[in-house]
Amino acid sequence: MSTSQGQRASLDKQPHEVAAMFDGVAARYDLANTVLSFGRDRSWRRATRAALGLRPSERVLDVGAGTGVSTGELARSGAYAVGADLSLGMLAAGRRARPEVPLLAGDALRLPFADASFDAVTISFALRNVQDTAAALRELARVTKPGGRLVVCEFSTPVNPAFRTIYLSYLMRSLPAVARSVASSPDAYVYLAESIRAWPDQAALAELIGSAGWQRVGWRNLTGGIVALHRAFRP
Repeated sequence: MSTSQGQRASLDKQPHEVAAMFDGVAARYDLANTVLSFGRDRSWRRATRAALGLRPSERVLDVGAGTGVSTGELARSGAYAVGADLSLGMLAAGRRARPEVPLLAGDALRLPFADASFDAVTISFALRNVQDTAAALRELARVTKPGGRLVVCEFSTPVNPAFRTIYLSYLMRSLPAVARSVASSPDAYVYLAESIRAWPDQAALAELIGSAGWQRVGWRNLTGGIVALHRAFRP
């Protein structure tokens, strides 16, 4: 592990490494995401909120919430939205930026909530950073009420082969270079690019969600498959 100026996690995703890495990028994380996604991150958050179909009387949990920008978007539905994240640095940055958003420290593998606490749960761009994906999906099911919804918003595999080649080149070459101009810890974005490249495609993730006990699993591609929304229901 390198210093905080160049901190990154390894692909075995040890929780303390992942948390430390995100602590190191917290200060400029939201800005970096907007720049590196060419502003598409806003539309991805709106699509996640729409896919959840939230109602004002409901409670929704946003896991891997980071600075709470995604949690704040969910609250626009009128539902009560609470965010949880492993990185104390990200949570601190979020509480400064948006004090009205409830943000709690929480590990996706051991969420600090009782069984069946939420009508819906979501995790955006964080599931691939969890050490045990299947266990995290089961933990999300544990805190969801029967009949409740899950939406996973995550980087995925572009469906057009030519575009996929260009995208992978951007990830491994251009993204770290761009990150150096906007991110507080650019080396972390090397790990993020590597983790995206190693992540399962849409069908493989859908199978994993189903094997974790969720039902009626489906997905929708965003931005040509750069991102996919997977939705499922708790039996």
